[in-house]
Amino acid sequence: MTLGDKSSIRILHVVGGMNRGGIETWLMHILRHIDRDRFHMDFLVHTTQPCAYDEEIRALGSKVIPCLHPSRPWFYANNFKRILDEYGSYDIVHSHVHHFSGYVLRLARQAGVPICIAHSHNDTSLKEAVAGLYRQLYLILMKRWITQYATLGLAASRKAAVNLFGSSWQTDKRWQTFCCSMDLLPFHNQTDRQAVRAELGIPPEAFVIGHVGRFEQQKNHQFLLDIVAEIAKQETKMHLLLIGDGLLRPDIEQKVIQMGLADRVIFTGLRPDVPRLMLGAMDIFLFPSLHEGLGLALIEAQAAGLVCVFSDVVPDEADVVKPLMQRMSLSESASTWAKTVLAAKASAATISQANALLAVEKSPFNIEVGVRKLEKIYQTSLSKQ
Repeated sequence: MTLGDKSSIRILHVVGGMNRGGIETWLMHILRHIDRDRFHMDFLVHTTQPCAYDEEIRALGSKVIPCLHPSRPWFYANNFKRILDEYGSYDIVHSHVHHFSGYVLRLARQAGVPICIAHSHNDTSLKEAVAGLYRQLYLILMKRWITQYATLGLAASRKAAVNLFGSSWQTDKRWQTFCCSMDLLPFHNQTDRQAVRAELGIPPEAFVIGHVGRFEQQKNHQFLLDIVAEIAKQETKMHLLLIGDGLLRPDIEQKVIQMGLADRVIFTGLRPDVPRLMLGAMDIFLFPSLHEGLGLALIEAQAAGLVCVFSDVVPDEADVVKPLMQRMSLSESASTWAKTVLAAKASAATISQANALLAVEKSPFNIEVGVRKLEKIYQTSLSKQ
């Protein structure tokens, strides 16, 4: 496919970097399954550091294009315009950088890009409520620019829509909710639980609590460890499996040592085989996030047939397999959370993994459903121009 090939719709996705996070993994599911003869996707990133998905992106015929200095508006604007000039005309700029999408889409519209999409993947309203004056002014400006320059807005949930598009978002036809879907095929794989646990150094008979998430404040690892410490008092065979990486990982590793849990907590780092680890190692999924736009890891956990104990700030759209879902208030104590986890361990599963997976496959989170819907959104948006 050449740059001048206009038989395909050309989309530029804007994202911080293509590492193994929820947004980035969803974008990879889309890239793998979209009709790449009709839709050409490139990725504008805010880093020159190599990221986990870069090689696969290039292997699939797409580009990873660094655009640096997002915190320095004039430099960023020059870099952005140069990229649009250098890489040919894009039909669509699809931005995933939350509030900063306001600036991205302003630059895209000024450069003549016909379709500009703001995609809200998170609900950061609690954090915004305590932001300082400078940050508040920035948020007001970015939201105003999103309203002014976005031709379309997608949101992972109703909460995520309110956060970026305002409380009256449903009165504007540009804004809509859109489920980020995933490839569910890995959840069909037969998994040797003993082999997976042996590989991770987990005893075969252990009770394993699992979590997937970046090590940052949003994911609430500190409270998660408090819950696990309470469980460990009553369940001697408890182990905790933490999948992910991030800036706060050293702090969490230190806390694990201080709590005397070093021999019971496994840090895997970033992994390409999350479904395999969920199926092979985990017994229960614990997810006490402070805020979420949706929480795709919860959808994966349901596909793996895991009981999920999670904070009630998570949008309702995440409840696909209701027998597996146990919402908890963050105002409850760690010991109350621990009792809920132990009660779930003691009760028999009310739905098999095969039936849980079937329910997720029938939902909008199935990649086959999601990719067709996104293709239609792209085509319809362009046909209206």
